[in-house]
Amino acid sequence: MFGIPGKQAVSMTGKAAAQIRKLMEKDNKQGLRIGVRKGGCAGMEYTMDYVDEIDPNDEVVEQEGARIMIAPMAQMFLFGTEIDYEVSLLEAGFKFHNPNVTEACGCGESIKFEGM
Repeated sequence: MFGIPGKQAVSMTGKAAAQIRKLMEKDNKQGLRIGVRKGGCAGMEYTMDYVDEIDPNDEVVEQEGARIMIAPMAQMFLFGTEIDYEVSLLEAGFKFHNPNVTEACGCGESIKFEGM
């Protein structure tokens, strides 16, 4: 794992934790698995899926009753990320505040990391 002892790999704002917890309870899911994959105009994009099982290789972060699992291949890209849930007049959704991102596309859906 790419962690620092005593520090969680990712963090959630209270709004994000509440939304994740609400969706976990509604659909009886174990949590939200996040990752990254190749795609989008900047080269990489986030993935998010509610899952029924926790993969033993996932990094698990629990906060305020919400559970996030980080896919093994994404751990080094997501370390230090804060996940928020924002609601505006036009949209609502999770936002990633990731200190590892060096570039992002204009729509905010695609990201780039150093050396990629």
